[in-house]
Formats: sequence, C-alpha cells, structure tokens
Amino acid sequence: MEKIKILWADDEIEHLKPHIIFLESKGYQVDTINNGAEAVEMIGQANYDIIFLDENMPGLTGLETLIEMKNLQPQLPVVMITKSEEESIMEEAIGSKISDYLIKPVNPNQILLCLKKNLENRKLISEKSSQTYQQEFRSIGTQLSVHLSSQEWIDIYKKLTYFEIELQHNEDEGITEILQMQKNEANSVFAKYVMRNYRQWVQGTSDDTPLLSHTLLRNKLFPLLKAQQPVYLLVIDNLRYDQWKALQPQLSRYFRVEKDELYYSILPTATQYARNSLFAGLLPSEIAKKYPAYWIDEHEEGTKNQFESELLGEYLRRHGLQTKFAYHKVLNLQSGKKLAETMNNYSDKQLHVIVYNFVDMLSHARTEMEVIKELADDEAAYRSITQSWFEHSPLHDIIKHVADRGARLIITTDHGSVRCQYPVKILGDRNTNTNLRYKFGKNLNYDPDDVFEVRQPEQIFLPRINVSTSYVFCHGNDYFVYPNNYNHFANLYKNTFQHGGISLEEMLVPVIDLNSR
Repeated sequence: MEKIKILWADDEIEHLKPHIIFLESKGYQVDTINNGAEAVEMIGQANYDIIFLDENMPGLTGLETLIEMKNLQPQLPVVMITKSEEESIMEEAIGSKISDYLIKPVNPNQILLCLKKNLENRKLISEKSSQTYQQEFRSIGTQLSVHLSSQEWIDIYKKLTYFEIELQHNEDEGITEILQMQKNEANSVFAKYVMRNYRQWVQGTSDDTPLLSHTLLRNKLFPLLKAQQPVYLLVIDNLRYDQWKALQPQLSRYFRVEKDELYYSILPTATQYARNSLFAGLLPSEIAKKYPAYWIDEHEEGTKNQFESELLGEYLRRHGLQTKFAYHKVLNLQSGKKLAETMNNYSDKQLHVIVYNFVDMLSHARTEMEVIKELADDEAAYRSITQSWFEHSPLHDIIKHVADRGARLIITTDHGSVRCQYPVKILGDRNTNTNLRYKFGKNLNYDPDDVFEVRQPEQIFLPRINVSTSYVFCHGNDYFVYPNNYNHFANLYKNTFQHGGISLEEMLVPVIDLNSR
C-alpha cells in the first residue's frame, strides 16, 4: 500500500523534527519546507494527500499560501497551524476552506488525530451508525474550533455520547479510536472553556451561566412542588450521562421522558461539595457560613454528607415551600430492599428524595478490586455493569412503585466520573486530601500548566481552611500521583474511574424529568 504523503510548511520546521520522526514511525511520508512560495511550487510538482501549513511565515503568509494552494488543488486538505487564537484569523482560515485548525504548540498525538480525521474517514462506512458519525464528525470538529456556549457544549457531549454507545459493538477498531481521540480533543477544549469561565459562573457575572448544582432544584423541582404534584427525586450518586442512556430503555416501560437534559456540576465534582450544594441551594462556602453545623470540612472527622435532609428542609423554607417530604439514603443492598418494601408507608408525602449510592460504590470497587477492573475494563463495560445491576436491584422495584403511583420522577446525580489515563506529579504535606482529581492544601507543588489552579478559594466559593489554602484540579484524563513510589501508584490508578476534576464526563451530568405512563 502506498504511503500517505504529507507536506509540512513552517518557517521553524527544524523545531518540528520530533513530530516528523513520530509520523514517519507511523508509516507516513513527510516532506518539509520553510516558506509558502516553495510550498505552492511543491504541490504543483507532486501529489500530496494533506498539507500542514503554518499561519505565520515571512514572505508569503499562511493565509496567502492557502489561497494559492486552493487555486491549484481545491480538494486538497489543508490544516492551518498557528500560535494565534484570534477569532478573525480563525474565521478567515475557515472561510478559506481549511480542513482543520490547530493551535501551537501541537503535540504528535494531535497531529495523528488530525490525519485520522481527514484521511481515514473511509473507515466510517461499515454500518449506518458509522455513516452517521462520518456526517457528524467534521461538524463536531468544526464546532470545537470556535467559541461555544454552555448549551452548545451540552449538545456536543450528547452527540459524542450517542455515537460512543452506537459504535460500541463496531468491529472496526479504527472508528472507535477516532471517536475516542475526538472525545479527548473535546475534553481538552472543554477544560480551557471551564477554566476561562468558571469564576464568572459561580459569581453570577456571566451572561452564559449554565444550570449549576446549587440552582438545579430551584429550576427543576420547585415548580413541580408549587403545582402540588407528587414528585420523587432520585439522586444516583456518580451517574454519568452514558450510564443514564444505558438505563433509559428499561425505564421507558414505565415512564415517558419529558425532558432529557444536562446540568453543570460545581467544582470539585465530588460528593461533599456537589451534592451538599444541590440540596442546600448554596455554594460550599455559603453553606459553611450560613449553616456551620451542617458543614464538615474534609480534614474534620465525620461523614461529609450527613445533613442533606436538613439542608433541603432549609432550602424549601427559604423559598416559602411548606412541602412535606421523606428523605431516604440507600447505601447497600439491604437498605435498598427495606425501602422497596416500605414505600407505601410514605404515601402522605408530596416529595420523596432517594439518594442511591451503587454507582459510586462501583467506581471505588473498580479501583480497589482486580475482579471489578476485569469486568469494567472500559466505558462500554462500565455501562453494561450499571445496566445489569439496575435490572436486578431494589431500585428497579422502587421505580415500578413510583410508576404505579402515577407520580413524577426526576432522576439526577451530583457528579460523574472520568477514566484516568495520564499521571500528573504533585507534592503536598501530610494534610493534603487524598482525591486523585483535585487537591487542596497550603504547601502544594505542581506544574501550573497541568492543572486549573485557584489560589483564592473564596473566588469560587470554596472553604479556605487556612490563610494559604489553594485548590488545584486535574482536567481531561489526568490524575494526581505523588513522586514517592510514583510508578506503582501511576499504574495502580491508571484506567480507573475517578471524579473531582474537570471533564465532560464529570461536569455535564443528567437531570431527567419523567412522567408515569
């Protein structure tokens, strides 16, 4: 098979030697040139499959070179590479029909992803779902190159989740690899988006603030309560959107989906913070200030979520709701069975709140038990276990009871989880928390390029334990590892599902409104 031929034009091409070697090791032929004029001459003399073109070159600029190339070979894919993130340059390049757009510095995997996106999409025709993804693939890629709103990010994540589920049984490994690479790219861009905007969201100063943990119930539950509807609020701890989609066919026997939506979990995407905020209608530092008896800091002894019922009661009262409610927390199989057997005892209550903990336990068990790692090796297997558990769990019986009562059901969660791939080194003192996706403390040492750092916790409404407390968050598929015994712990936690940081899977989580059939 003839090698794919690449022409790479960059006035600093000598600095890209490692990238060239990487591509050649993958079987590509790469020709290089350091100016636009000679690049135009070369495509007139040889047949190239794709061009990598630096936007900022002396002489003939990247955009000028692009126009001349397109005049010679209109169908030739050209990827623009630039240091600038200015929208005007991006819009001009897209208007000139570039195939892709990369921001320097680029890494070899980004280049490989770009090649697969632009040259290997023939692999996407094996079945109807593959063909659909082929049609959407370029659209998603184009969207990732422009500034997106909070709702547009939700739409992209829904699309990626849909294709992930649709293609999970596809025998063509190439297409699943391409999808995963696009999802990784989306997570990288999403992290930058969150880091730019998160402070404004929680401070209420953004025109594009999404629905967040502390505003969820006010927007989705309280209107139903005011209409005097009987409502069941089911909070399944650590439920990802793809896991909800795996459960949906079973629930469709009893319920119609009125709304299938996503909201944004606050940071850290961890139970103590996100779920307390959900039930309190307040951000963590606001809870600690307004209800100090109901907030337990991480360094203190005691369960960190033992006052959810009290916080919800206060939340309802602050909004003038005298709703009678029952609160149930299911931590194991026996408590689930007991609740299923006694559901009729609470028929006088308008609101039932059920916190169900299985998915979070599955996530932790997968980290700690080798057999669970084998059973849930990847996202598809993780979904499969969740689906099998639900079908045979007391929760299935509880939901049938809700349907028989003809009540409204809202299913949601406090946060999701992400499969960790890449260790990031961090140093901390003995008081640093143990979470793998976020850390807080007074003596943290890390590479700031690897994390989202918050040196003033009050800016994002997080408790400040002492005067020098700071928070750092992993993003994408990263996870924190201490230098001591680094290789052991890096291998131990690789491919485990963790939460606390910034990713589509952790932050964009389901809130589903269902009506009994």
